[in-house]
Amino acid sequence: MLKINMFSTADKVAGQGVGSAYLELINLLKKHFSNEFEININQYNKSDISHYHTINPRFYLSTFSKKRGRKIGYVHFLPETLEGSLKIPQPFRSIFYKYVISFYKRMDHIVVVNPMFIDKLVNYGISREKISYIPNFVSKKEFYSVETNQKSQLKKKYNYDENKFLVLCTGQVQTRKGVLDFAKLAEENPSIQFVWAGGFSFGKITAGYSELNQLFNNPPKNLSFPGIIPREQLVEYYNMSDVFLLPSYNELFPMSVLEAFSCGTPVILRNLDLYKVIIDGYYKPAENVNEMNQALQELINNKDELLSYRKKSLEASEYYSENHLAEIWKKFYLEQSKEEK
Repeated sequence: MLKINMFSTADKVAGQGVGSAYLELINLLKKHFSNEFEININQYNKSDISHYHTINPRFYLSTFSKKRGRKIGYVHFLPETLEGSLKIPQPFRSIFYKYVISFYKRMDHIVVVNPMFIDKLVNYGISREKISYIPNFVSKKEFYSVETNQKSQLKKKYNYDENKFLVLCTGQVQTRKGVLDFAKLAEENPSIQFVWAGGFSFGKITAGYSELNQLFNNPPKNLSFPGIIPREQLVEYYNMSDVFLLPSYNELFPMSVLEAFSCGTPVILRNLDLYKVIIDGYYKPAENVNEMNQALQELINNKDELLSYRKKSLEASEYYSENHLAEIWKKFYLEQSKEEK
């Protein structure tokens, strides 16, 4: 049996995609490969593979132990992707960024959730042969589609008008996520309900905290901030919404989009280069607030197009499903084990 030690504190901070991706992988491995892989969490006993999901200093020190076996680093972010997310003053920012890359260089192999990270990691001095791309995924057991007639019931359950069109976004309240654009859309469409499910996972060090906190506490009348929603309830938010709209300026591989796909919710995204590589054709693209507004109106006024994007979401969810990714992860771990031997 292959012994795999997982090192992570991602699930200790609520409302962030890294934690969701980590929990999905743990559940997948335990469900599909309980007789093939022995999974331990944050233990320092001897292992064949040590898979690092977060970059804690204690984990960094553990990489110098011969007990770690093959060291795998899970790259969810790069220094430049933290800009617009966290407010870290100099000189601490430069020190932290150097530490991030140093951590990745301690790994025997790197897994990226974003294929566009590969060239950037190579530029940091990491060999291309040491980097693999494995996308995030979502379990259909946790994020599933409900019948159309249940949507009205869910809106009533959470005190939203069942007769009004509802636009949802989920994720941390950060400047780079496009929260201010989401609020502007709400102001321009007073007859539509807008809901942003998420909060300040990193508190006052969140970039733009002061302005965002003011919006969070005093939003337009048709914009609701219910805060960080538990995953078991989040599926109901996706299902009660008519459209999922993520106006983010900078993304890695957002779990929220995969969750929306899995629930069959039509998706509108700012047309980032990343999306064109991984999910092109499955979402309705928009370059700015005006185009997002136009995309919304088109879906509201064209029920056939709305249904078409619902089908596209469900199609996308099959590719990024648990069953599809299970075999990819199995093959990866077995290959890494052979490399170690």
